[in-house]
Amino acid sequence: MALFAVPRLAGLWIRLIGSTLRFEDVCEPGVRPGHLAPGPGVFSFWHRGLLTSAWRFRNLGIGILISRSFDGELIARTVERLGFKAVRGSSSRGGAAGLLGMETAYREGRIVAFTADGPRGPVYVAKPGAAKLAQAVGGTVGAFCVLPQRAWELKSWDRFQIPKPFSRVVTCWSLPVAVPAEESEFAVAQQAVQQALDRAQVAAEQHWVAEGHSAARSSQ
Repeated sequence: MALFAVPRLAGLWIRLIGSTLRFEDVCEPGVRPGHLAPGPGVFSFWHRGLLTSAWRFRNLGIGILISRSFDGELIARTVERLGFKAVRGSSSRGGAAGLLGMETAYREGRIVAFTADGPRGPVYVAKPGAAKLAQAVGGTVGAFCVLPQRAWELKSWDRFQIPKPFSRVVTCWSLPVAVPAEESEFAVAQQAVQQALDRAQVAAEQHWVAEGHSAARSSQ
């Protein structure tokens, strides 16, 4: 019953809240918003921004890696209703199959996205999936952070955010990280992905400070 009802209700709820949100993009020099760039691409973002991103990038056929857990099944069915391609697997369950599925989606010409610190954290610590895929396909990893001006923040490991209706949301984009094919260079590239995610987060937080607002949060 949960698998039938929850994705439908969650999808409707996201549409109701999402339709009230106002988005803006902030990019590092030489960068354009990733969803506007042509061709396939690999992107990474923090797990806490999953709900907001599900609305921001809906109906673009983006492939997203989602855990094979029961909670992951609920999320997969929800995002598919919003026009995403759910690829099942994670660092803890079905990692190799998940990475292969993401590579297949990439080679189909899709944008693919990883929740860098998912599915279980630690929060704000990037796992190597996105960099490994970029290494396999000879590409780059783009990093972004979505941050509502006003949101509820859950007391979960990821500090999951639910944007409040009519909130403004900033999406900050970092310069993509090139991942060389040489395995000896992988650790350096992975650290660069972590730094790109950190820069995007700091930029998003500073954006609201500069606007005269701290990103207001209500715990639940």
